[in-house]
Amino acid sequence: MNVQKTAKLTRFQLIMRGLLPLIIILALLLLSAGRWDYWQAWLYIVVNGLLILSNLWLLRNSPDLIDERLKPGAGMKRWDKIYFILSTPIGLLMLILAGLDAGRFGWTGPLPIWSYILFYALYLAGQALFIWAKTVNRYFSSVVRIQTDRGQQVCTSGPYQYVRHPGYLGALIYTLTGGLVLGSIYAVIPQLFWIALLVIRTDKEDRLLQAELPGYSDYVKAVRYRLIPGIW
Repeated sequence: MNVQKTAKLTRFQLIMRGLLPLIIILALLLLSAGRWDYWQAWLYIVVNGLLILSNLWLLRNSPDLIDERLKPGAGMKRWDKIYFILSTPIGLLMLILAGLDAGRFGWTGPLPIWSYILFYALYLAGQALFIWAKTVNRYFSSVVRIQTDRGQQVCTSGPYQYVRHPGYLGALIYTLTGGLVLGSIYAVIPQLFWIALLVIRTDKEDRLLQAELPGYSDYVKAVRYRLIPGIW
C-alpha cells in the first residue's frame, strides 16, 4: 500500500473513531433526557462533529501523528492505563447526569442564553488550545510513552513556549465547561474528579519526560509551569 493510500486510510479511521463516540454520546444524552428535543445535546454533537472535521483538516499533512493517535506504539505506562480505566466512566457519568438534569428533571433550571454563549466560548477556547498543541507537536500521542520508535524530541514551539502541557490545559477547560454547555451544573461534579486524575497524570508524565526524554530537563528550566501558567 503506497503512502497516499495509507494516509487516506488513517484519515478514514480517524473520522470513524470520532463519529462512533458521537453517536454513543448522543444516544446517552437523549436516553437519559427521555426526549428528542433536548437541543443542548444536538448542538453539542454538531459542534464536536465540526471539531473532529477541523482536526482532520489541520492534521492532513501529518499521517504519522494520526497513526500514532489511532494505534500508539509500545511503551504505555501502567499508571496511564489506570487513568483511562478510571476516567472513562467519569465521562459517561457526566453525560448521563447532564441528560437527567437538563433534559428530564430540571435540577439546574433554565439557564439564560448569554450563559450558553459564555460556556461555549470557554469550551471552544479549550478545544482550540488542545488542537493547537496537537498541530505543533508531532509526538502528541493519545497515551503516555517515550516514542523512541519515532525519534521523539522536545517540542518548544506554539503554546509549549508558555506551559509544558498545553494540551492538558485545553482539556481541563473544555471538560469543566462540557456539562455547562449541556445545560447542567450538576454534570460538572464528576468532572472535578476527572480533573484530579488529569493533574496526577500531568505530574507523572512530566516526571517521566524529565527522566527519560533527552533535552526535557533543560526545557523545564526554560518553561517553569506544567499546566497552569503562573500557578503550577
